[in-house]
Amino acid sequence: MTAMPIALTIAGSDSSGGAGIQADLKTFAALGVYGASVITALTAQNTSGVSGIHDVPADFVTAQIDAVFGDLDVKAVKIGMLAQLPTIDAVVAALKRWSPQHIVLDPVMVATSGDRLLAADAVAGLRTQLIPLASLITPNLPEAAALLDEPVAVGEAAIESQGKRLLAMGCPAVLIKGGHGQGSESIDYLIRGSGTVALSAPRIATKNTHGTGCSLSSAIAAGLAKGEDMETAVRAAKAWLSAAIAAADRLGVGRGHGPVHHFHGFY
Repeated sequence: MTAMPIALTIAGSDSSGGAGIQADLKTFAALGVYGASVITALTAQNTSGVSGIHDVPADFVTAQIDAVFGDLDVKAVKIGMLAQLPTIDAVVAALKRWSPQHIVLDPVMVATSGDRLLAADAVAGLRTQLIPLASLITPNLPEAAALLDEPVAVGEAAIESQGKRLLAMGCPAVLIKGGHGQGSESIDYLIRGSGTVALSAPRIATKNTHGTGCSLSSAIAAGLAKGEDMETAVRAAKAWLSAAIAAADRLGVGRGHGPVHHFHGFY
């Protein structure tokens, strides 16, 4: 019997279940991958916003990572909310020790609701320590701009230019997500040293987009865990997420930005 591929998410918990660890585990399950989790922070949040953040001590983040890698054959790691610099330091040290094959880094800085999720002094740690370890980083347009201390890019040439400067930070691939852009198409740009691939999908009119970034990065990690190459994993993840967003209004969860429908393929 072939063992089920395993992916690990290192991220924050969303008490309302739409983003963070909860979204990642739902995504892994929906895509046929066994999910393990390391929780970096607890959030008190719902579809309307974040009302509190409780950071998990860095040494306990380390203990969780060592427990998972010490027993499970992890094929890919997704990293989301890290909140503070000591957590980044702990994650970097542990990943260097365990050397997973694939690391997808979603540089979570701000929630869909606009609440800040990353301390200002931690951004430098993200840039200099974590990005060079990643196989792929998945910033949206505001996050890409924040990582570079630049204005938000407008237009394909500016987005590609920012992507190339992010590559120079040490990761082999960057996916700049176009969900915050304008127009009838939502275009993501996969930028690598070998060139840029534009991935387009119709922009879906819904307010229920809570956890889209978390779910996309974990869907890519799931594909990598199953042995897909980077472009195949990214294309499949975007197609899956587009369907999950299109089905989001069927859920009717919460009064704010509701979650996407992770299990749209099942019910």
